[in-house]
Amino acid sequence: MSDVFKERLFEGRTAVVTGGGSGINLRVAERFAEHGAHVALIGRTKEKLDAAVESIRSSGGSASAHPCDVREFKTMEAVMADVHASRGDIDVLVCGAAGNFPAPAAAMSSNGFKAVLDIDVLGTFNAARAAFDRLRKPGSIVINISAPQAFIPYPMQAHVCAAKAGVDMLTRTLALEWGPLGVRVVSVSPGPIDDTEGMRRLCPTDESRARVTDAMPLRSFGTRDDIANLCLFVASPAGRYITGSVLLCDGGMSLLGGGTMLGV
Repeated sequence: MSDVFKERLFEGRTAVVTGGGSGINLRVAERFAEHGAHVALIGRTKEKLDAAVESIRSSGGSASAHPCDVREFKTMEAVMADVHASRGDIDVLVCGAAGNFPAPAAAMSSNGFKAVLDIDVLGTFNAARAAFDRLRKPGSIVINISAPQAFIPYPMQAHVCAAKAGVDMLTRTLALEWGPLGVRVVSVSPGPIDDTEGMRRLCPTDESRARVTDAMPLRSFGTRDDIANLCLFVASPAGRYITGSVLLCDGGMSLLGGGTMLGV
C-alpha cells in the first residue's frame, strides 16, 4: 500500500504496542515503525514477537520484543521501565491486547467471562498505569483499541460488550485526569476488519461474510491499514486537539446494530 502520509511523522520517537505480535496491533506497530518510531512490542508469545520484530527490522524499521502478560502488573511495569531506560520517554502507547470468543451468556463459564475482562480492561489499565511515569509530558498519547461492542449489544458477546465498555470509560476518565499533563487518551473502535482472528471467529463462512458485507453501508470489510492509518493520524500533530474520544473506523456498522454480525 502506498503511504497516504508523505512525511516520517515519528522519527526518533518511541511507541509501545500491547498485543503487538499479530493482527491489527502488529499492523499499527508497523505503521509507526515505517514513520521512524522505535516500536516496543508486548505480547505473551515470544515466538510471535520475535517474528514480528524480525519482519519490521527487515523492512528498515526499529523494533524490540518484550514478552509479557498484560494481566500481570509487576511484569508490565518492569517492561515499561526497560523500554524507558533504553529509549527514553514513551511517545505513543497502544493498548491492543484483547480476548474474544463467541458464546451465549447462559453457557459461558465465569472463568471465561473473567478472562476477557482481565485481558481487555485490567490489561489496558495495567499498561497505561505502568507507562504513566514514563510517558512524555506534554506530548504523548494513549490509544486504547476498543470495539463496537462497547456501546452496541451483540449476541454471543456479553463478555466483550462488558469489557470494551469498560475500556471506553477508562479512556474518558484518563483523558480527564491526564489531559492537564499534556497526555491525550483516545479509543479507536474497529469494525469488521478483514484478515484478523476476530473476523475468522465471528464470520467463519463465506455465507456469513457475504451477509455482513451486504448489510454494511460501505459494502466492504475494512483492512488493518485502515486502523493503522487512523492511529497514526490521531497520534500525529494533526490530531493534537483530540482526546477522550471514541473514534469509529467501522464502515458504518455501528449504524446497524450487533445482530448483523451474527445473523440475528
